[in-house]
Amino acid sequence: MSLFSIKGLRGGVAGHELLKGVDLELRSGELHAVMGPNGSGKSTLAHVLMGRPGYEATAGSVTIDGVELLGLPVDERARAGLFLGLQYPIEVPGVPVVEALREALVASGRPTISLAEEMEAEATRLGMAPGLVNRPMNVDLSGGEKKRNETLQLAILRPRFAVLDELDSGLDVDALRQVSRRVEEARRDGEPALGVLAITHYRRLLRELRPDAVHVFSEGRIVRSGGPELASELEETGYVAYRNEPGDEGS
Repeated sequence: MSLFSIKGLRGGVAGHELLKGVDLELRSGELHAVMGPNGSGKSTLAHVLMGRPGYEATAGSVTIDGVELLGLPVDERARAGLFLGLQYPIEVPGVPVVEALREALVASGRPTISLAEEMEAEATRLGMAPGLVNRPMNVDLSGGEKKRNETLQLAILRPRFAVLDELDSGLDVDALRQVSRRVEEARRDGEPALGVLAITHYRRLLRELRPDAVHVFSEGRIVRSGGPELASELEETGYVAYRNEPGDEGS
């Protein structure tokens, strides 16, 4: 069993500290949901964890099985077992999905002989047109197709842990069910069993994914943690109770 550990993480972007001491531990096969209002720092957390250029960790530690990720370039974090599903997947003209995945597998020392067959099978499971995997990454795809595309990449790469930023964004009910089912299968049956940190505003995603824990994120930190019932409470009450008033510390 692997452990993804975040301790005392502080950081932000362009000199603005947006993360103010994040602590969280996630184990193989677990799914933790991070919920919070717009502007609370949830996407910043995702980018700092993955090492997006321009985002900086200023204190704390992020490890997978004791291997420190902070300070490593993005590709080395990926090889250590971390995957980021972006809220807005970027387009990469001229780079077919199949070639991007082939290079990623080669860099990880994994075979690619059956890659085409595996991708075709995953595309079918996700309700994708098989031809999309031969097109440039995310170019001219709808929001839902991009999220399916990212989920296919997740399934092929088989990381230890995935940070999924607004997985439900742009997905209709059927697409959300297909994508969520594939993530759940990776948690349950994957080798290794996938640990998931799912960032979302709404309980809609958590009706499809089954969280082991729910964390409320506000003002750059986790301010409350609980079980799946906490997501139901937030749907009823919103996030008003977790916002600092103007002038309060951390606002």
